[in-house]
Amino acid sequence: MADLRTRYMGIDLKSPIIAGASNLSTDTHKLRQMEEAGVAAIVYKSLFEEQVQLENLELYERKTEYEHRNAEQVTLFPNSQTVPESPDDYLLHLRKARESVSIPLIASLNAVTDEVWVEYAAKAAATGVAGLELNFYSLPEEKGADRETIEKRQVETLRKVKAAVKIPVAVKLTSYYTNTLRFISELDKAGADAVVIFNRMLQPDIDIFTEQHTMPLNLSCSEDNKLPLRFTGMLHGNVKASVCSSTGVYTGNDVIKMVLAGADAVQVVSTLYSNGVEVVKSMTEEIGKWMDGHGYKDLSSFRGKLSMKKSENKFPYTRAQYIDLMMNSGDIMKKYPSLS
Repeated sequence: MADLRTRYMGIDLKSPIIAGASNLSTDTHKLRQMEEAGVAAIVYKSLFEEQVQLENLELYERKTEYEHRNAEQVTLFPNSQTVPESPDDYLLHLRKARESVSIPLIASLNAVTDEVWVEYAAKAAATGVAGLELNFYSLPEEKGADRETIEKRQVETLRKVKAAVKIPVAVKLTSYYTNTLRFISELDKAGADAVVIFNRMLQPDIDIFTEQHTMPLNLSCSEDNKLPLRFTGMLHGNVKASVCSSTGVYTGNDVIKMVLAGADAVQVVSTLYSNGVEVVKSMTEEIGKWMDGHGYKDLSSFRGKLSMKKSENKFPYTRAQYIDLMMNSGDIMKKYPSLS
């Protein structure tokens, strides 16, 4: 029988399939369902800095709520919206989630300032979670910050969090860095136990009928896994940190591709929403059957076989593939006759 066990950020897992951060993790029933279906670990939904800052604002408003009470009262309405879940509630639910399953639970943080990163990393670690996942990104509105400033700040944040906790720390990145591989190398040197590629950022849309902005929840599809597949293959064997592939991992075949490229683990979310948590059972069965059919006893037998470091054909990881594509344009015309 195929052995699907792997080691991710220093944690032993029964398979490479991790449920990524989502609202599914807030339901203890869903958590148990995911564990029963074969999910090897779960990333709990993110705590956002906005929750912390809004709570601080509410505290300030409570302390000053009588300052403007006079004959000509300034306002009858509060200045801030009600926070759906306070940071304290989040930590309480995180602890309950960790106690409800026997598989590793990983906390996810999405902060901006070092104070919040470090404070809540320590608080999350105190709940007994197996690890932390830091979501790093940089918004386009940061006009005054250059590449070097942004990246140095994030590397320093990682160092501070690592110094504040004793559990492993992963970094989840977007693909929008000037030189993603070099930045990951710097994070690796700073002690990242794992790197997750890539975070799927929500993008704004515009409803032309209401003439308003919308924020649609766009689930990924299998075609979206090409970018993380490429970077996984380029990272394998070049960093000490574990490599976790994320985005567009829908089936067992998708997992196999990522492991062939060099992934230690994968994260799934969209397929859980689209196909239900039971899809993990079919994914693990699919991986096992493929391994048996190819004579592989464990994941290490083929992990990174098609990575850039091990593969004889380097073209898929270089610009030469663009040249190769143009030289074989006849094949494209056969596949898409409408182009001719």
